[in-house]
Amino acid sequence: MTDKTRVLIVDDHPMVAEGLRAVLESYDDIEVVGTLCNGREAIDQVSALDPDVMLLDLNMPQVSGLAATEIILERRPDTRILILSMHDSAEYISTALSHGAMGYVLKDVPTEEVKTAIDTVMAGNKYLCTGASDSLRPMQAEGREPLTSREQTILLDLAQGKSNKEVALALDISVRTVETHRKNIKRKLGISSTAGLTRYAIEHGVLQGTGRSGG
Repeated sequence: MTDKTRVLIVDDHPMVAEGLRAVLESYDDIEVVGTLCNGREAIDQVSALDPDVMLLDLNMPQVSGLAATEIILERRPDTRILILSMHDSAEYISTALSHGAMGYVLKDVPTEEVKTAIDTVMAGNKYLCTGASDSLRPMQAEGREPLTSREQTILLDLAQGKSNKEVALALDISVRTVETHRKNIKRKLGISSTAGLTRYAIEHGVLQGTGRSGG
């Protein structure tokens, strides 16, 4: 008998998490090792639960899915992370992939597609559901210089109104480094003001639902 794929579900909406759990547990080759409700719990418990694949919501209280992805992959690079989100913005998707996620699945896909996504990343391949790949195409066609993973993180912090000093403290880097990243972000996006960065983040979905309005 082959080993079961160990799956951890992290979503701050219990109905979503439990619904997914019920569906995935119907497959003989999957074992759901737990359901957690925020990124902080995921970071704290990932070693003990030892999942092969994590289904991770993007917008959660305490620690976002993006931040959790980055931290978990630093500690456990073999973990395959699938982002499960209601947002089909190209910025959201490219940011998740740049943070190391192996796939992006919209929450309105049929549950069988979640199983396909799990099988795909377990085979070592990336997986984008149809809606996600359609959203990325215009951005790829533009050939725009993408933001790095760190720049994406800093853009999110700045767009939430944090000062350079607050960002530097949160990321444990110098204020000068934050200023350099800030200049690079503005250059790449063709934006000159902080207000412009905030507006860009809102228009491109980077800031949508950073509270509990859903992931």
